[in-house]
Amino acid sequence: MLKEFHDMRQYLQNLGLVLTEIEWETLYSAWHLKEFKRKTLITTSSEIEIYLYFVLEGVQRVYYQNEDEREATLVFTYPYSFAGVLDSFLLQAPSNYYFEALTNSRMLKISHEDFQNLSHSIPAFDHFARKLVHSTVSGLLQRMVELQCFTSKEKFLVMLKRSPQVLQLVPHKYLANYLGIDPTAFSKLLNSERI
Repeated sequence: MLKEFHDMRQYLQNLGLVLTEIEWETLYSAWHLKEFKRKTLITTSSEIEIYLYFVLEGVQRVYYQNEDEREATLVFTYPYSFAGVLDSFLLQAPSNYYFEALTNSRMLKISHEDFQNLSHSIPAFDHFARKLVHSTVSGLLQRMVELQCFTSKEKFLVMLKRSPQVLQLVPHKYLANYLGIDPTAFSKLLNSERI
């Protein structure tokens, strides 16, 4: 078994996915290794996301950009997590967002067609994928509450509690954007908190 698949298997098993060896082999055969250089746009707005990714190395982000080129960072992904523009992938509809590799990245990718085939042929995988989508929706709703109701300091502290490693992984200008905080205010928060 390749190390990449071992890492993915460990992650999925830790989340509760139980498969037979034959099912694991079927799962592996649908995923393919892909590398991206730093600052590569993987998916652009109006493009249909045809792949779901599993991050092995690197940091990526999904962001929105309006006509004035103002950006809103929505999510960061890093080892070991799923990545891509999820709504576009699931609905096979044009994306409203961009998916970018912030650093050199290595990921496993699966096409929408192969994902659907796995869901039909391996019921445990289908059930697991649905649970992940439900969990993602729950997380997004919580994030909406944080963005609309929390102070800058509260948002900063929640981010650190949830993912303390992001300060070392993600450039601070993107973290400030993710929190909806001015970069100067973000620096002040960073300097005022004991980390």
